[in-house]
Amino acid sequence: MNAPEDIALIQDPGVLGEVGRMLDDGLLVVDDDGAILSANSAAVRFLGEGLVGRNLLEVIARDDVAEVLAGRESSCTLVHSAQTNVAMEFNVRIRRLEEGMIMVLLLDMTLQRNLEKVRRDFVANVSHELRSPLTSLAGFIETILINEVRDWPTQQRFLRIMEEEAGRMSRLIDDLLSLSRVEVDEHIVPDETVPLMEVVKSVIASLETRAARRQMAISLTDSRAEGANRLLMRGFADEINEVFHNLIENAIKYGFENTVIEIDVEQQREDQVMISVTNRGETIAEKHLSRLTERFYRVDKARSRQIGGTGLGLAIVKHIVNRHRGMMKVSSSADGVTRFAVSLPVLSER
Repeated sequence: MNAPEDIALIQDPGVLGEVGRMLDDGLLVVDDDGAILSANSAAVRFLGEGLVGRNLLEVIARDDVAEVLAGRESSCTLVHSAQTNVAMEFNVRIRRLEEGMIMVLLLDMTLQRNLEKVRRDFVANVSHELRSPLTSLAGFIETILINEVRDWPTQQRFLRIMEEEAGRMSRLIDDLLSLSRVEVDEHIVPDETVPLMEVVKSVIASLETRAARRQMAISLTDSRAEGANRLLMRGFADEINEVFHNLIENAIKYGFENTVIEIDVEQQREDQVMISVTNRGETIAEKHLSRLTERFYRVDKARSRQIGGTGLGLAIVKHIVNRHRGMMKVSSSADGVTRFAVSLPVLSER
């Protein structure tokens, strides 16, 4: 039952509660004064805890909602945007029942909205970012084909450049697909259990060789009480892996040689942990900090492309952290100490 016409046939509040538990859409039952009497689990997931007892206008502050509560209208349909950790959008249908109660149905339209946004952004970004390497490849291929380059050493140099440009396009496409996937599903809360520290240690182990090539070391400090148990969280291990892989890889790329990358673990609350990645390199100006997670934003475009950056890594990190209902803060001091701090919700230790 997903239509108000179906639910309006049900008069028993107990039956309404049972229907609410069966629905994937949000369902609120409101009295004649506008007070919310009950909310199913989907509505709580959409709008947050503590709905029962609040006035509907506090939750959805719209004139057309007030018209129904005042009895001047028997029903209305509207679009409502809820700003939680991630933006969500709903089609809201409100109808008065015969016995004075008011039924509110929330249909989650976030997935459809995200898909449309990803489609638009994907076309715009791909057309812009792929034009440069494609132009370069086409130029070298044309030069070789018309035999303007006859000596083998020059051809080898051209082929190496072409290989680098092809690799850049491949990395760009991989990151675009990863970002698109995360953006589309950002509103869906992950439900798997992830051993957070095991994931972080695995990422560190996978990147130690790369750090060693630049004479850098990776140091892990866990400031929790000695003997503390495993940190578990709700999430997807692959996505959490991607967060810390991107952050530590960035620290290796942009840090100075012969420095130490510091990974610090702090238990902020029983249900929250902060893991920070700190490196020493060039200072990032204050004006850039808030824009680092924008897609394709680069502080130094030439250097970023020289070391193989696509400009999407931190955008991917932001959306994955949002999906896991976490937060990320970036700071950079005058002496070149840059710190990416990710706060994530965790389950009670066991």
